Amino acid sequence: MRNYQEEFDNRVAFIRDLLAESGAKGIVYGNSGGKDSALVGILCKAACDNTVGIIMPCTSKRNYDEDSVDAMAVAEQYGIETRTVDLTPVKEAELKALEGVTVPNTAALANMAPRLRMLTLYAIAASESRLVAGTGNRSEAYVGYFTKWGDGAHDFNPISDLTVTEIYEFLRYLNAPKRIIEKAPSAALFDGQTDESEMGVTYAELDAVLCGKKIPTEKKKIIDKLHNQSEHKRKGIAVYSK
Repeated sequence: MRNYQEEFDNRVAFIRDLLAESGAKGIVYGNSGGKDSALVGILCKAACDNTVGIIMPCTSKRNYDEDSVDAMAVAEQYGIETRTVDLTPVKEAELKALEGVTVPNTAALANMAPRLRMLTLYAIAASESRLVAGTGNRSEAYVGYFTKWGDGAHDFNPISDLTVTEIYEFLRYLNAPKRIIEKAPSAALFDGQTDESEMGVTYAELDAVLCGKKIPTEKKKIIDKLHNQSEHKRKGIAVYSK
């Protein structure tokens, strides 16, 4: 069993050091009502009292219902300031602006909400001298399950080295709301969507691969394909140099 108290103390110290070096006055993060944002919110609040979580529903019914309720449950338990920015009209305005210019495909539509959330977080950060905390984990990063310049954009990330399995263990140690730990992980990009159904593998299978364990061949092939196809997301921007 990992020493999660030591992990907690080290990550809190990491965040405090970053704040001191940057001169920022606080932290802002997207409070999605999911496991990753819950852990990030808890760590950031412990490191900096001036931490604010932003709930940003965008078209999905789950965003307005279950996710918002779960986000508030975490915020209330750990005393995290919370604000809500409704991005549905923003997305609708963008789609209206694109009429006659292009016809957004499935990928473009799915990535729109995460990028609008990034825009929102950085607008708040710039206005209030805050750092933007990232909420992505190691498992998602390996298969590219994040949006470039969306939830993949942040100033720092205190949980990027943790697998989904480890995040659940950490949340149990911190006595996070049971509803956060038990619900199916979902980016709620559209109603009925779940991470595992969209990827075609479970997080348990993905984490097993990351830990060097064997899983069924057909599942390993899916993970390898996702990893190879998303390599561009983990690389820096290509730049010309002589």
